[in-house]
Amino acid sequence: MTRSITPAMPETPGNAPSATAPGNDSGPFINLPWPTADDDEHLYLAVNVSDETVLFPHDSLLWLEPGDIVIGGAFRPDLLSRRENLALFRVPLCLLDASAADLHELSHTHLSGRSGLTSLVSQFLTALARTPRHQRLTGGRRLALNTADLVALLVGDVLQTRGRRSAPGAHEMLTRIQQHIQDNLMDPDLAPESIARAHHISVRYLHKLFQSGGTTVSAWIRQRRLDACRAELRGRRRTVAAVANSWGFASPSHFSRLFRQTYGITPKEWQATVSSDV
Repeated sequence: MTRSITPAMPETPGNAPSATAPGNDSGPFINLPWPTADDDEHLYLAVNVSDETVLFPHDSLLWLEPGDIVIGGAFRPDLLSRRENLALFRVPLCLLDASAADLHELSHTHLSGRSGLTSLVSQFLTALARTPRHQRLTGGRRLALNTADLVALLVGDVLQTRGRRSAPGAHEMLTRIQQHIQDNLMDPDLAPESIARAHHISVRYLHKLFQSGGTTVSAWIRQRRLDACRAELRGRRRTVAAVANSWGFASPSHFSRLFRQTYGITPKEWQATVSSDV
């Protein structure tokens, strides 16, 4: 069955409002109200939103089937802005639990949108591209953050698959360690030493496993705890200090600074945003 899809128009100054909300992308990219980030590193995605095979013009030429996605560390908007069959997105790197090394690893990765997680992400981004700009912006930061969460799943899946192919033993060990960390996030004494001891490996090897993925043990733990706190704060059932303490953050002020650095807003602002968007 052939899908009938109307191509998305690039959001250039000619067909978008002149005022752009803080933190939004501009030009041919699909705008979302991203939290303001301290750096300007982004992950770029191009989605074939048509029902035809289209050419992706970049340093190397790729033919994209309907629903296919190309992800990478940079695109040339001047080559893509007039191609109405492609919807272009860029997501702040700080929202993806990814590193600059990951961007290099993912450079010009072509993913088939016919099945699996890529199909799910493709359908979501295509629908997002069809949504009028003012509706996306009034959706608030919650829509942007949920989009980033879904893209982060796709990035993690690609990196995990590549890691499994290159080093199966190390990948399986890292997966077990990450699950151990996830299961013990609320333990305030969770640290590289206790993690290495629980898995009968050296602290040095533990750090090496995480470095191969472009991160550190402490950064990975911190991000998982922040993610857990952000999810729990959606409900507004407890104070910010109580949530931070239960997930291993001894200092509420330190937690608030990390939260703001990561997501661009304070924990209280996040609670207010979620509440207003419900």
